[in-house]
Amino acid sequence: MKNYPPQFKADAVALYESRPEATIRSVAADLGVNPETLRNWVRAAGSSRPRGRRAEASLEPPTALETENAALRKKIRELEEEHEILRKAAKYFAGETRW
Repeated sequence: MKNYPPQFKADAVALYESRPEATIRSVAADLGVNPETLRNWVRAAGSSRPRGRRAEASLEPPTALETENAALRKKIRELEEEHEILRKAAKYFAGETRW
């Protein structure tokens, strides 16, 4: 894990905020840092810049289709977790039956 000096972090956040057309991913690539790292720095700095299309879309209430999509995504995540638990259990019990 790399440690970056506080001045570098502050400059990276300032660069992101000064370029409204830039994305976190593009600025991070320019600086050679992980996009998630830059995103954390921006959050920690309390950036006032809206974060992409989602920030603009959040001003309007979600439509019925968006609400349904969110519910379906949640159900998919739950089913994937259940599937993973069952897969691990099957693997465990299959190992117990061997002599």
